[in-house]
Amino acid sequence: MTQVTRLPDRSAVSAAQQKWPRAFGATPAEKFRTYLVWGLFAGAVVYSFWHAGFFDLPRLIEGVSKLGWLLEFMFPPAANGWFWEFLYAILETLGMAFFGTLFAALIALPFGFLGAKNVLPNWFFHFTLRRMFDSVRGVDTLIWALIFVNVVGLGPFAGILAIIVGDMGTLSKLFAEAIENIDRKQVEGVRASGASEVEVVRFGILPQIIPVILSQSLYYFESNTRSATILGIVGAGGIGLQLADRIRVNNWDEACLIIIMILITVSIIDHLSKLIRMRIIQAEEYRP
Repeated sequence: MTQVTRLPDRSAVSAAQQKWPRAFGATPAEKFRTYLVWGLFAGAVVYSFWHAGFFDLPRLIEGVSKLGWLLEFMFPPAANGWFWEFLYAILETLGMAFFGTLFAALIALPFGFLGAKNVLPNWFFHFTLRRMFDSVRGVDTLIWALIFVNVVGLGPFAGILAIIVGDMGTLSKLFAEAIENIDRKQVEGVRASGASEVEVVRFGILPQIIPVILSQSLYYFESNTRSATILGIVGAGGIGLQLADRIRVNNWDEACLIIIMILITVSIIDHLSKLIRMRIIQAEEYRP
């Protein structure tokens, strides 16, 4: 015999709608609020594009034509005696990025431990230290470079100081979050074996966060190589100073050579960073 399934009557459906209204879809008021929010967002986006001049077609066409005219002056790149001077400036930029990132990471590591809730649970100290991180990283590295150029003078030292201060706040926050996300079981196992607090940090925490710290530090080294180019424009030395001089006097072929050298340098750093990261975390063991 075929069993007939009885459908609920209207009164049961009405009662369920009154008890669980969201299970039957959004109410008209909720739909109106949703459409209103998305409409305001779309209007804000359109207004922003209009205010920025994206809808000014004659201006866009003129800009594209000027870009084509500029590319004609950039290619072919210069191939004269400036190459070795540019190479020296690239090495200077790499030195700024390397030492700035290195010292920023070394300073940020202890601050990361102090800023982690599972290491130092004092809420007042944790809150104060985190707000200090926010204050430091709230100022762009370019602003720090302008400050240090006026403090210590022109040259790479000002750029190194700017990178250290600018990255210290960001890396401290990232390191603290990495420490807060560790597996507590490994820490408890090391502590249960009778280890001291220093040994708990060495064998329970550091092995878990070193791959994260290394990956973030290498990424910031690559990023700071590009940032150091901009820092040179404001007087911090390096290849940025050479690039700014060439653009200022309209030597676009030499500027193109500098840009190509920067791109090649960043690509090499990215490849080497990947090799170092894979070597540290022993990723070859996990390859199929």
